[in-house]
Amino acid sequence: MEIRLLKKDCLKKEEFYKDFLEDKISEKEEYFTDKVVHINSAPDLPVYMGKGSEAEKAVLFKEAFKIMANCYLNTDRDVHMDEMFWYSLLAVHKRDFLLKEYPQIGESIKEFHNIVVKKFDWENYIYKCVLAAQYVNDNSDNEENKEKYYDLIVDNLDVYNYMIKYEVFRNDRFIINVLDIINDRGLAKVLKAKIKDRPDLGKDERYGRRVLFEFNKAYPVVMSPMLEKDELEEMFVEYLGYYYDLGKLESVVV
Repeated sequence: MEIRLLKKDCLKKEEFYKDFLEDKISEKEEYFTDKVVHINSAPDLPVYMGKGSEAEKAVLFKEAFKIMANCYLNTDRDVHMDEMFWYSLLAVHKRDFLLKEYPQIGESIKEFHNIVVKKFDWENYIYKCVLAAQYVNDNSDNEENKEKYYDLIVDNLDVYNYMIKYEVFRNDRFIINVLDIINDRGLAKVLKAKIKDRPDLGKDERYGRRVLFEFNKAYPVVMSPMLEKDELEEMFVEYLGYYYDLGKLESVVV
């Protein structure tokens, strides 16, 4: 399959949106660069999980992880980590699928920008999924292990989002180790819970976010992404104790 890459400066223009709705993008040479990507297959996959119940979102995330792992990760990294590859694939080749699955795209240019050509960073669902699939694939030697980590990512999305938000933590071993610590210690519910009675903090602070904040603040004095799991776990518990009464957790040794 041949995918011609679009020019970035056209993506947010109203005319581009109108041509998307009318299925005319491929007719206009001015939208395209001379760069072409070849991919063996490009199956449909969930690209937006911003609505629905937690259970529904979990199903979509896991479906996206598996499709990424089985297909899109077979491309070179500079392809599947290229925002223009994804924007071109979606806007030109996945128009019908997108309008069917996310009809709000056809009703609002804002929704088009939010779902189809959203900035390719930690808030973009494709970005979240391609990194998750890469990290899990590189650190799992069987399907059972992959399922385990897919589930851990979905169950700890808030922490996962904040790990990939910080460039220093965008490290597969760090993320896998943190997921293991959360799982071993049974900390998922605690870490996603809101911190109460702390007016000095933000309005929507979570325990997991504050632990990562402390790791980030300590870097590079403490090279947390390079730590062995035991050392990382000790610091993780210590930082959690700055905000949470560890005595409430049977699984945590203070």
